Amino acid sequence: MTADGIGLSAESVVRLRLAIGRLNRQLVRASGDQDLTAAQLSALARVEQHGPLRLGELAAREGVAVPSMVRTVAPLVADGLVAKTPDPEDGRSQLLAPTPLGHDTLSRIRRERTALLARRSARLTPAQCRDLEAALPLLELLLEEPDTP
Repeated sequence: MTADGIGLSAESVVRLRLAIGRLNRQLVRASGDQDLTAAQLSALARVEQHGPLRLGELAAREGVAVPSMVRTVAPLVADGLVAKTPDPEDGRSQLLAPTPLGHDTLSRIRRERTALLARRSARLTPAQCRDLEAALPLLELLLEEPDTP
């Protein structure tokens, strides 16, 4: 905690950042045979979660510009992970939805990453598991907070 009692100490922030970053890299390696970039995987998961979506909607949800999303989605479509279909409400637009292969790919990646965390957590003591479970709502709060300078 900082001297004024607000937030984490600088050292704790660094340790948290390093731990999250390293764990994320290990999770990515756990599904290493997949050729998706982080942006492509995120877009595919977002389409699965909220789809079908227009490209502009997907870009907004991902917080990127439409041209960037075009470059992200093109390989997903080419690899058969995402399908484009005409938007029935606007003939000029297309909707993006995951294909069965896209669903299967996400399921496999999630299984592999979950298995890694399950193996790692099995090494913890029961007390450490309880501590980690108690910390989950706090970590989830960090995800929800808006980025403000």
